[in-house]
Amino acid sequence: MNNQHSKHLLLLLLATLFISTSGALGRYINMSIPVIIWWRSIIAAVLLYAFCRYKKINLKIKSKKEIIPFIISGLFLAVHWITYFYALKLSNVAIGMLSLFVYPIFTAFLEPLFIKVKFDPIYILLGVMVLIGIYILAPEFSLESTHVKGILFGLASALFYALRNIISKQLVSNYNSTSIMLYQIGIISIVLSPVMFLMDTSGISSQFPYVIILAVVTTAIGHTMLVNSLKHFSVSTASIISSIQPILGIIIAFLFLNEIPTWNTFFGGLIILSTVVIESIRSRKS
Repeated sequence: MNNQHSKHLLLLLLATLFISTSGALGRYINMSIPVIIWWRSIIAAVLLYAFCRYKKINLKIKSKKEIIPFIISGLFLAVHWITYFYALKLSNVAIGMLSLFVYPIFTAFLEPLFIKVKFDPIYILLGVMVLIGIYILAPEFSLESTHVKGILFGLASALFYALRNIISKQLVSNYNSTSIMLYQIGIISIVLSPVMFLMDTSGISSQFPYVIILAVVTTAIGHTMLVNSLKHFSVSTASIISSIQPILGIIIAFLFLNEIPTWNTFFGGLIILSTVVIESIRSRKS
């Protein structure tokens, strides 16, 4: 039993590591961001479709009423990825990933508006902690600062990620998680397809290996492994472990991009990640 638990824990940590590569890859790949996201989506969609056919996962949408949530969640995921990559390009991997990890607190504030869950006043305290962390994270609060722009894009990305997750949570009771992901990235592929004609795509020949890693390792394998881990761990446990993503992302960026975080990034990031861990432990106990 312990061996099985250790195996599942190792696979969850591996999934977290794979997803953490998004920061360095998003900053490194030298193409227009919508073009990167389109390639990421279309390649991952093909792989996930093949996986669904292999596993004989039912891809039929059961009700016409549920088509709209699928479309909206796909659009929110598209905006989340695009704003996240802008956050990475404008600032650095550390600031981009740490800003994104405000999403659990955004989720806590937004969830009672969409789902019948009671709002807990402690979220106000956690929200204040996040604001302090963001304040420390920003070297100077000026809209001329690219780091501040990166933080704002990161916060926007966190907001749309939270909204996408709330909608996905309502779908997951009726659909396989892999099929939900497939539909969402399929929608992104369709919506962003015009960028292949309107934007410069010439860089794909030199950047394709990194786009492949982003689509296969980060998106298809990483996210599928993370979804699969929920069979063996609670969402809260998975959330606590996934909060090491920015730390792993910062290490990867240091090793491959030579990005060295400032002390402000360490202290601000510590406060932000503390709120994630506190909320994850609280939700697990309740």
